[in-house]
Amino acid sequence: MKPIIAIVSLAALAACGADGEPTPPQVAGQVTMSSSGVSIGTWATLKRGPFRLGVGGGL
Repeated sequence: MKPIIAIVSLAALAACGADGEPTPPQVAGQVTMSSSGVSIGTWATLKRGPFRLGVGGGL
C-alpha cells in the first residue's frame, strides 16, 4: 500500500509543475533615524497571479 501512495503522490507532484518564467522576489529595506534611535527593516515579497507571500523583519 505504501508504494502505491508514494507513486500517486509523486505523480501528483509532477503534474503540478510551474508554467512560464520564474518570478524573482521583490526585496526592499528601510533605515529610519529618529531621536529615539535607529531602526532597520527588510522584507521580501513574492507575487504570482492573485497570490502574494511576504516575509519581513527588523531591528
